[in-house]
Amino acid sequence: MPKTPRIPPVMIRTIEILAFPSVQLLDIAGPLQVFASTNDLFRAKDEVPPYWLAVVGNAGGAVVSSAGLGLATEPLPAPDAPLDTLIIPGGAGARPAAADPVLRDWIFARAKNARRVASVCTGAYLLAETGLLDGRRAVTHWTRCADLAERFPAITVEADPIFIQDGPIWTSAGITAGIDLALALVEQDLGRATALAVARHLVVFLKRPGGQAQFSTTLSLQETDARFDALHGWIADNLAADLSVTALAAEAGMSERSFARHYRQATGVTPAQAVERFRVEAARRMLADTRWPLKRVVARAGFGSEETMRRSFLRLIATAPQDYRRRFSGTLDGSTGPVSLRT
Repeated sequence: MPKTPRIPPVMIRTIEILAFPSVQLLDIAGPLQVFASTNDLFRAKDEVPPYWLAVVGNAGGAVVSSAGLGLATEPLPAPDAPLDTLIIPGGAGARPAAADPVLRDWIFARAKNARRVASVCTGAYLLAETGLLDGRRAVTHWTRCADLAERFPAITVEADPIFIQDGPIWTSAGITAGIDLALALVEQDLGRATALAVARHLVVFLKRPGGQAQFSTTLSLQETDARFDALHGWIADNLAADLSVTALAAEAGMSERSFARHYRQATGVTPAQAVERFRVEAARRMLADTRWPLKRVVARAGFGSEETMRRSFLRLIATAPQDYRRRFSGTLDGSTGPVSLRT
């Protein structure tokens, strides 16, 4: 008799998201909705949902978020219970939660039984306190990166990326970056097509690359005195022009020596370093969003040569322009036409 073909069992992945008092609501709700919407898409096709979701808390019951909204939680599972993914959110309550030895020990033990562990925003502090980030690259909200690096010198903290994967440990930047992180996890589990379908359902961009900056170069250089805001706008609009210190000082209406000194004091970088950042940021957008030849990108971004641009990319984001394009290029709907950019 013919044998009935075996149908491989559907892998259902258990995902736990920790909640604690004054947790950032969107750090939980954002990733949770990504996985829930993934389940909805599978149900719509009469297929078994791939995720089992649980929000867990120290004692179970209601946990009040920093937004004042209460969250219903289940008690913390046994550390050795089967688990695929553990997600640790952040928020105003992250530092007090990290100081709780019971919670800290549970996270450490639970992580050992998980396939992967992820933090959102300042949830990185809870992972850091357990030692799980020691010797690894990590990111958190840009306002906390310097503090995290100072408090935990065994961690290589990178202030720029939206999210970072280092082995089984994922960390992400501030708040909405948790959605980007969750979409990346879905893509890892179920493929890019599924992650794209979820992103479209949620009407979000799939997916901001992990290496994309948390904020623009202009924003990162802003200071409360706003002395150079107008200059930064001018630089962004004139990347192919002469952006030497002489030209920048003239645009700012200052002597070269005074400009160089005051600019460094206000922004923390030299004028040349700032210009390089603006040019790399513009080139990254063009490489990701257009099909323009490399020479055109070089010219539009104001680099003198492809080699100059390559060296700047390696220095600032540790990857070559062509490698960056291969990783991040292409419009998400599969079209290959160039995207119009104002330069």
